[in-house]
Amino acid sequence: MKLQRMNRRALALGALAVSGALALTACGSDDTGGGKDGGKSASSTAGASSIKCDDAKGQLLSDGSSAQKNAIDAWVKNFSQACGVQINYKAGGSGAGVTAFTQGQIAWAGSDSALKPEEVAASKKVCSGGQGIDLPMVGGPIAVGYNLSGVDNLVLDAPTLAKIFDSKITKWNDAAIKKLNPGVKLPDLKIQAFHRSDESGTTDNFTKYLIAAAPDNWKYEGGKAWQAKGGQSAAQSSGVAQQVKQTNGAIGYFELSYVGDGVKAVSIDTGASAPVAPSSDSATKAIADAKVVGTGKDLSLQLNYATKAEGAYPITLVTYEIVCDKGTKADALPNVKSFLRYIASEDGQGMLTDLKYAPIPADIITKVRTTIEGLS
Repeated sequence: MKLQRMNRRALALGALAVSGALALTACGSDDTGGGKDGGKSASSTAGASSIKCDDAKGQLLSDGSSAQKNAIDAWVKNFSQACGVQINYKAGGSGAGVTAFTQGQIAWAGSDSALKPEEVAASKKVCSGGQGIDLPMVGGPIAVGYNLSGVDNLVLDAPTLAKIFDSKITKWNDAAIKKLNPGVKLPDLKIQAFHRSDESGTTDNFTKYLIAAAPDNWKYEGGKAWQAKGGQSAAQSSGVAQQVKQTNGAIGYFELSYVGDGVKAVSIDTGASAPVAPSSDSATKAIADAKVVGTGKDLSLQLNYATKAEGAYPITLVTYEIVCDKGTKADALPNVKSFLRYIASEDGQGMLTDLKYAPIPADIITKVRTTIEGLS
């Protein structure tokens, strides 16, 4: 027996030396909570120094915001390696995620828009003794991406963007665009504006910006469904980004993580001393101005889309993880709670900047962590 124990110890140490990235410790406790001694714990140098798996096991199905997909993918990789849980996040759009959640098909959804009152009411039917709540988890700028041969830097403002996406400005050498870009050679080329075809929190936030910053030029009421006439459409952020990438003269809106490889980002003239480019830092500056307007355990935020603060990028969204405050099914609760605990942790939030997202400001994410521990 002593020799067997020595061999097992040598094998374990060897595995740790080879991987250098993952340490797993199994505990015999039956505690299903988030205590220091409860369940399993794990660590990964790839963005997670201490993932507490607790009783997480099996599978977890989720759906929702495609805006946060790149962040979710990175988090899922770490969490799944550490805890052995298979997480399938479909990223079918915020509308699809909220619908699936309120119909009881999934235990957790992602949405770039907070739950509406009627959606909260619907959630009470699937959250036994509780209701759906919004937990802000991923911040980031909505980039206005473009593909225009020969133009590497482009500045636009809210009125001009409103006219472009409402088919009122149709050529790249329009006088309004020229005025914002002195010295830039703009081609006599048709603008091809792409918007989301699916119900999207990204659309909701983008149009909230247009409503707030260009009320005289954007007369639509907003929401997850695109309302303006004209333009072309594609599904999910990835679809819009792909269309812009392959079409000279195209413009669209999607998260900053989709910019690159042939797609450039517009800088926004907000009225500040200099145009503001989308970045994690400029988005965090905008989110820091947000107010918590949710009640109870709900932490939904109110953003200032018309900000003129120096260095603050105005077209910013926050993706919420939507979950029951009480009444999550017993077989899903350990997985949901452990995963959310990880992505709200310093390690989880610390990965966002490198992924071109913005971490949630400290005072807000602290409230999120407290709320997660109370989920039941």
